[in-house]
Amino acid sequence: IKEDLIDNNFMEFYGLQWTGKKEAKKLALVPDEGTLQLAIGEGINEETTNNVFIEGDNLEVLRILKKSYAGKIKMIYIDPPYNTGNDFIYKDNYTESIDKYLQRTSQADEDGLLTSNPKASGRYHADWLTMMYPRLRLARHFLKEDGVIFVSIDDHEFSNLKQIMDEIFGENNFVATFTWKRRASSAMADQMVSTDHEYILCYQREKFNSFFGLTKDFKGYSNPDNDPRGEWTKGDLTVGMTKEQRPNQFYDLVDPETGRVFPANPRRVWSFIPDSMKKLIDDGRIVFPNSEGGQPMLKRFKSELKTSVNPVSTWINESSKLIEEEGKVHLQTGLNSEGTKVVQELFGEKVFDYPKPVSLIKSLIKQVCKEDDIVLDFFAGSGTTAHSILELNAETSNNLKFLLIQLPVNVDRSDFTTITDITKERIKKVIDALNKKDNNSRQKDRGFSVYKLVDTHIKKWKKQTGNNIEWLNQNLSLFESGPFKEASKPKSIVLELMLKAGYPLDSNIIMQHINLNDIWIVKHVDVPFTLIVCFDDKLHAETADFVVSNYEGNTFICLDNALSDQQKVSISESMNVKTI
Repeated sequence: IKEDLIDNNFMEFYGLQWTGKKEAKKLALVPDEGTLQLAIGEGINEETTNNVFIEGDNLEVLRILKKSYAGKIKMIYIDPPYNTGNDFIYKDNYTESIDKYLQRTSQADEDGLLTSNPKASGRYHADWLTMMYPRLRLARHFLKEDGVIFVSIDDHEFSNLKQIMDEIFGENNFVATFTWKRRASSAMADQMVSTDHEYILCYQREKFNSFFGLTKDFKGYSNPDNDPRGEWTKGDLTVGMTKEQRPNQFYDLVDPETGRVFPANPRRVWSFIPDSMKKLIDDGRIVFPNSEGGQPMLKRFKSELKTSVNPVSTWINESSKLIEEEGKVHLQTGLNSEGTKVVQELFGEKVFDYPKPVSLIKSLIKQVCKEDDIVLDFFAGSGTTAHSILELNAETSNNLKFLLIQLPVNVDRSDFTTITDITKERIKKVIDALNKKDNNSRQKDRGFSVYKLVDTHIKKWKKQTGNNIEWLNQNLSLFESGPFKEASKPKSIVLELMLKAGYPLDSNIIMQHINLNDIWIVKHVDVPFTLIVCFDDKLHAETADFVVSNYEGNTFICLDNALSDQQKVSISESMNVKTI
């Protein structure tokens, strides 16, 4: 709340303004209305995997996961709609409930989920910004202190995206804008300007250290003269300054062994003054040419390099791929055509338009992630991010995890109903291909669980204005059968409660039968306390004693009527009690 107040006061003086920004801010602050439900059988190795794929509106899903994954994500990558005038954007409404989402996704009643955003619209940019702002605002809370977010974009909304990211993440947390060449041909816009590239905006949460960098190419290093300092390569011995600018570096250089004179270039003088040059010659660091036409060069020793990597600059080189040879990383990424080809080879046909190339996403991940970091992609599309992580885990000692979110948009195909069907099938095919390649010899997490956005399992009081007594009686009668909806299963309710308590989706959930009660126990290595849940109408004395003696200092949730007044007092003395 404090952060939001500071932000609002600041924005009175500076910031990008548009019609609908006030509503966009509300969208980021609205409490979640739904929950997630495990779709058993739709994933692979569901009992053991830490990878998650979620079908649902990413705004609502981010709200649901905000507490469970706050400060846990190392890297976010998203490839949102570019607002070209031909694509679709999310049609959000900060007043709507999860019921409306179910209608919009054809799970309850027909209604439009996405809306076209033609350039002729008076709210062309405003609608896109209103869609992006709350999602980015929520995304920031997911990042670790040293986490980073990458957002792909093209020229249509680049400047607007940069401004709202400056506002949300802070100008001081801007890391870089990378350029990526997306096609081989130079598509021409007006004024003979090529539009064959896109951008990737990168921001840190707060304390990002640096990219890992690119391994330098040492092919030019050798030691033909057996120098005891090791391998070396020739470097330029001049500097781009004139004799007027550096008169003390404008002089004739003489080879002490042959007496050959090398005059200084008046437009590019020697890099060192005479005394320093003599010390280098005496130290055997100057290489004089044996043939005519050559120039003296400086010995640069591999052992004296400050770092073995080069800084990351751009992803504009389309000529080759991300390659790792003998520990050397060559950061060269493919085009959109690579992404299309990879997916087509998996499915045997084209099933998705313009997926990002795996090499691009792999190169981004390799620059920031290690060990068991989590990567979030809430515009998952065909699942390139999951594909990239699974391949990277097979190639390295890391065991990275993915958390993907994708709206189940309908597709016009006979074999797949929605985009999410394609995504799940792609992940399965990648896992199958990797298992066949190494004969299941790599002990890595090659699986994923599927969750779907659904309405809450807990009954909620429906707001109503006026004095309609009939409506009031109907609303009251809903709670006569208890606080949970009739079709809700206990484990699904536990899942909803644990998300509200801040437990990630890969938490360990077990059920124990204690005396006459069923007790659900939730644990996670990153959560310091255990969650104990009981849905029975009465908590028996023996069960209460078991809970207190085994889980003192933890959290216990049960029905309010299940506890006697004495139990409420006694259990509350030793642990945090919450009742429904």
